[in-house]
Amino acid sequence: MSRRAVMETRVAKIRAFIQEKGLDGVLLRKRRNFSWLSGGGHAHIVLSSDLAVADLLIMPDQVYAVTSQMEARRIQEEELAELDCTWVTPEWIDGTESSLQELCGDKRIGCDVIPSTVGLANGIDLTTEIAELTYVLDNGDQARYRALAQDAAKALEKTCREIQPGMSEYEMQALLAANVIKSELVPHVMLIATDERIFQYRHPIPTSKKLERYAMVVLCAERGGLIANATRFVHFGELPDQLKENREKLAQIDLAMNLATRPGVAIKDVFARGMEAYKEVGYPDDWRFLHQGGPTGYATREFIVTPTSPGVVQLGQAFAWNPAIRGVKSEDTILVGPEENEFLTHTGEWTYLSVKSGERTYLRPDILIR
Repeated sequence: MSRRAVMETRVAKIRAFIQEKGLDGVLLRKRRNFSWLSGGGHAHIVLSSDLAVADLLIMPDQVYAVTSQMEARRIQEEELAELDCTWVTPEWIDGTESSLQELCGDKRIGCDVIPSTVGLANGIDLTTEIAELTYVLDNGDQARYRALAQDAAKALEKTCREIQPGMSEYEMQALLAANVIKSELVPHVMLIATDERIFQYRHPIPTSKKLERYAMVVLCAERGGLIANATRFVHFGELPDQLKENREKLAQIDLAMNLATRPGVAIKDVFARGMEAYKEVGYPDDWRFLHQGGPTGYATREFIVTPTSPGVVQLGQAFAWNPAIRGVKSEDTILVGPEENEFLTHTGEWTYLSVKSGERTYLRPDILIR
């Protein structure tokens, strides 16, 4: 499908949503939703911001692209060239809020941000409902996802093969960033921990501590709005007995959660299966020290799954579970397929554990020994 056809299909999807919700229009201000509607376009400047620098206002009979004159030419030529829309381009000193208020007036507009931040009197915060429109990935998105997930995983695994004892966690992060950006990916999360910090903290940001023997490298990387998530470990020298045992136990938890993630299954039931697996391997409370992940795709996590999370797993939806027990964590990005799930961040170039479930044996990432 051409990019123009993708955009037209997604505009039509938004218009069906408008009719279903009894709205006069939908305003998309978030980067993720710009990327989704544009078929992989980028509209960001500040990496840490969730907001795009171009807003898309979809009405039943018109689409408006609202951005400053400063941004307009690049967005129009490189991101939205195939979209039939009306451009509204105020001076950068004026911002876009006044233009949006004028376009929306007193209309009932569904927003992917809090309406008061734009000054819309009759705006309705539909952030979750709009995000849900992007959960099921079409064939084009799936193809893009496979490619970027492989690039992200290979950049991550390359980094693990290149780091050396004596490097600081910051240096390791810099090496990861270089490998990621060379692969035409945008890093969203880069967590690094070494040695005892891996056991002490489940969500460790890098520090000046230098690597002695053991490193955890975590990556969430994006291209065209889609985000791949994975974690890998590397150890210099023979593994201690505790890590030898825990890597096997964690692989059982990981596989249990990923295999349970099937179409029609309540998402909270996948979480419950994970909790059962924690108990089965003798770590019934370790899930309390780190969230377990959840749906992904156009966000690192669409939401963090809890025992009461709503929704069911859908065909064509992506997930990234990240169970962890003492000293080790597992994380990959999967796509829910009709027959089985596809591990998008499995490169086949890593070292793996063979884990049996029923009559089948699965390969899950092991700790790389160097």
